Amino acid sequence: MPDACALVQVPDPDADLQLPFQIVHGRVYAQASVNGQGPFTFAIDTGASGLGRVDTSLTTELGLSISGAASNSDGVTTAQADTVQIDELTLGGMTLTGLDLITRDYNRGLPDEAAIAGIIGREFFADGLLVIDFPNQTVWFSRNRALTAETPGALPYERPFRVPVSFGDHTIEGNLDTGAAVSLMVPRSLYDQVSGGALEAAGTGQLSNGEIRLDRGRLDGPVRIGSAEIFDVDVRVSDEFPELFVGGDVLRSYVVAFDQRARFAAVCSPGG
Repeated sequence: MPDACALVQVPDPDADLQLPFQIVHGRVYAQASVNGQGPFTFAIDTGASGLGRVDTSLTTELGLSISGAASNSDGVTTAQADTVQIDELTLGGMTLTGLDLITRDYNRGLPDEAAIAGIIGREFFADGLLVIDFPNQTVWFSRNRALTAETPGALPYERPFRVPVSFGDHTIEGNLDTGAAVSLMVPRSLYDQVSGGALEAAGTGQLSNGEIRLDRGRLDGPVRIGSAEIFDVDVRVSDEFPELFVGGDVLRSYVVAFDQRARFAAVCSPGG
């Protein structure tokens, strides 16, 4: 059986979906259509639960009606947001229909070039293998290939997408989040264990429902995630955020794969 990296580094020729993307401010941006209109720029965000989100700008542009409300958490606080119903959301020829999606302002604080019309959430890809090839800026999705317990090098997880991350002798869960425009966001308690280096104030970080105070630090490494081994990492440190985040500024050097059917992921160096 091929190992996890051999399985994901070459796209499935019979993939259900294969399309290019752009990396904008560390995030994955691709083109999608809504209700047959578009294309619109959506972020593919593995940190976003559900099928997706719609920015209020697109809600207004398409004249979508508010259909209800739903709660959403950013890892620190939970808030209520309106929902809208859309007939169909299409990404690269793959279409889901009859969706009820949260709508809110997702562009607050972002520069114009980073503006999005919405977000593709992880459950859009729930029934197959999602591969985000950052070096080649290609995303593909296949129901034919799979990461399983028998796949050498596959990383098991319980909660999406918290996989083992090693800092020397310390191993904890880290959330692989393509929607986080950081390298690593580290709880202060963990940083003190694995570094102890001086910190400097880094202002605030914007979450979906509020802000948190951040410091800046540096980890010599190695930090190991799957086949990735990272040294000399610029990190953000917070007393307020409860878990380790592995964001786009680290992941963009690797091929990252998620199979939600059996709850396995992979992080692979390109070509090897």
